[in-house]
Amino acid sequence: MKPIHRIPNTAGLGLRLAHFAEMVETRPAAGWLEVHPENVLANPHAAEILVELSCHYPVSLHTVGISIGSVTGIDRSHLRRLRGLIDTIDPFLVSGHLAWSIYGNEYLNDLLPLPYDAETLGLVEAQVREIQDVLGRPYLIENPASYVGFRSSTMTEPEFLCEMVRRTGCQLLCDVSNVVVSAHNMNYDPYRCIDDFPADAVREIHLGGYTPEEEECTPGSELWIDTHAAAISQRSWDLYEYTLRRFGEKPTLIEWDNSIPPLETLLEETRKAEKIARMMGLETRHAGAH
Repeated sequence: MKPIHRIPNTAGLGLRLAHFAEMVETRPAAGWLEVHPENVLANPHAAEILVELSCHYPVSLHTVGISIGSVTGIDRSHLRRLRGLIDTIDPFLVSGHLAWSIYGNEYLNDLLPLPYDAETLGLVEAQVREIQDVLGRPYLIENPASYVGFRSSTMTEPEFLCEMVRRTGCQLLCDVSNVVVSAHNMNYDPYRCIDDFPADAVREIHLGGYTPEEEECTPGSELWIDTHAAAISQRSWDLYEYTLRRFGEKPTLIEWDNSIPPLETLLEETRKAEKIARMMGLETRHAGAH
């Protein structure tokens, strides 16, 4: 069988290794699957399972090891391995983060922030162009969860993303929960951020849970951490509704990477996202009828 590569307008789930075997055995009704390629490139058995699943579900790849903001450059050998996996399963989207996580030969287990200025723009532009040339397709850039800002930044995050789209032709992954987290931590309006996003470039939406932690520097206040270790908050669901009105229906992913629950819990979250999308579609059609 050949991989399924149609672009779904339904909700999908982030498939982690804990659920690979169950997905193969039960093949539940799921709109699509998104996988971190780094979890399968060094795991031949997992790669075989992913190839099998790609014949039954549309698959998207969400990279965590490309590091488009590293001043020492991207890992070209990793990029070539990624291209090999892409050629095998033909994912309908390939995405990564607006962040850096590599310095020299050291891989850091985090997505570290970037200042939004001309120097960073030039660096990221060059590396996104190279990534797209090697992969032979547009690369989706995801807005990060922010915990600090830079005094040197000369543009907002949406302005930076708009310019990156204009320069490289890349596309965007809008992580709605990251907007909620960043807006709280950095004290801005999440709805205004969605308004300022380059809507025509958005191809995918993410939703995930976050964890409030006490802010050590400011007792009594909270820092929200993008842990993907909890159910999606009502704030994120509310902003998701607003985002659908702004962008229209997009493939929406449920992310849960830590304290991973049973597969049925993830599927229930996808059904909730699909219900909201159907309601938004019905609301839009009714509005147009009047």
